[in-house]
Amino acid sequence: MRIAFIGQSAFGEAVLKALAGSEEDEIVGVFLTQGRGGKEDPVAETARQLALPVYQCARFRDAQAISQFEALEPELCVMAFVTDIVPMEMINAPAKGTIQYHPSLLPLHRGPSSINWPIVNGETQTGLSIFWPDEGLDTGPLLIQKTVEIEPNDTLGSLYFGKLFPMGVEAMVEAVELVREGKAPKIVQNEDDATYEGWFKAKEARIDWSRPGGEIYNLIRGSDPQPGANSTLDGETVSFYDASFAPGDSTDAGGSVVSVGEQIGIAVLDGTISVGRVRGADGKVPAADFVEATGLKAGDRFGD
Repeated sequence: MRIAFIGQSAFGEAVLKALAGSEEDEIVGVFLTQGRGGKEDPVAETARQLALPVYQCARFRDAQAISQFEALEPELCVMAFVTDIVPMEMINAPAKGTIQYHPSLLPLHRGPSSINWPIVNGETQTGLSIFWPDEGLDTGPLLIQKTVEIEPNDTLGSLYFGKLFPMGVEAMVEAVELVREGKAPKIVQNEDDATYEGWFKAKEARIDWSRPGGEIYNLIRGSDPQPGANSTLDGETVSFYDASFAPGDSTDAGGSVVSVGEQIGIAVLDGTISVGRVRGADGKVPAADFVEATGLKAGDRFGD
């Protein structure tokens, strides 16, 4: 098949490499938006190394980008990690359609931060979907779904890079094969089960120390490494990483420092949260370095 590829970042690069190794398909164009700060996206760099034609634009909705895409007459479009809106003119142009990766079990967790929210919500499984995009946001028919467990100590980073990333690359290759063979299903999503969450940013990651320890622990895990579950200390924002939670009785107010050392122990309503890395004014550092730099001691309190 003649494939047009739209993607960016490390995941897009990995999918591009996997598809470029096929002897049965031809990648006729690689489309991505222009990078920020003058740094070239790894997708563009890899495409050039593979001698694939690269088309960069400010927005996919630009008339020139659409005309360039249509002129290639692709049979299939593959979308892997796309943050800009792709117009329906592109999505509908390929003869066999367009397929897209989404890191959740659609119709659950539609939206841009679909890996953070299941962890923050305390869910025990999530997964990935390869689907046929339409006019809605993550609403198109499903082609492939795969489930993964969210382990009690999983973070955003471990869940994505250890599970959803490699499984997603394999699923994209599998989906392309199904399309080529004419065996790709189009399973309509059940709108009764649909959920949607917006961006998970620093505001959503602010810690409320009056909440149960398990909820705070899930918030920290679901924010690690980005955007970082955060609180304040002496008016300055502090974010927490490499956390663990020990349930138990607590007589200290939530957010109070109960121990310092290689880890910082912080009291919650029903136990202690321990963190191994902290980001403050000096960047992300081991907890012991943060203690030394700030003079943090037992009895101090986050969130004041």
